[in-house]
Amino acid sequence: MDLIIPSAGLIFWQLFGFLALLFILIKFAWKPMLATLAEREASIDGALKAAEQARNEMANLKAENEKLLQEARLERDTILKKAQEASAKMIEDAKIEAGKQGAQMIETAKAVIETEKKAALTEVKNQVAALTLEVTEKLLRKKLADEKAQKELVDEFVKDIKLN
Repeated sequence: MDLIIPSAGLIFWQLFGFLALLFILIKFAWKPMLATLAEREASIDGALKAAEQARNEMANLKAENEKLLQEARLERDTILKKAQEASAKMIEDAKIEAGKQGAQMIETAKAVIETEKKAALTEVKNQVAALTLEVTEKLLRKKLADEKAQKELVDEFVKDIKLN
């Protein structure tokens, strides 16, 4: 039964050992353990604050990125719109310029054709006159080959002169 119920001396020495151990722990281990726990608590608190700050910075960066992205989209749309307008204007200007050049070329061609037509008509008139002179000369030579025909022609001219 001694094992079940401890004696007073055993209780005294166990209590004395426990108190001595408690004193040694309080004297040498308690303060470093509390300091370590306080340090750990501070580092955890700092890490939580840093995480919260990082989360806030990420939210700000995300909002800023969204804003920049929206501005970039607007700028892109503006640039595309200006490019399309410039392209349409260039095409329209090119069409107008081509129309002007085409009209000018047609006018120039008409003028050249008219000039060539007049030159051709003048050439035809000159050729007709030359042919007429040739034919007349040949006819007169043939007609006036004998002296009798020459006299008749002179008489006819004289009659015509007198009538006028």
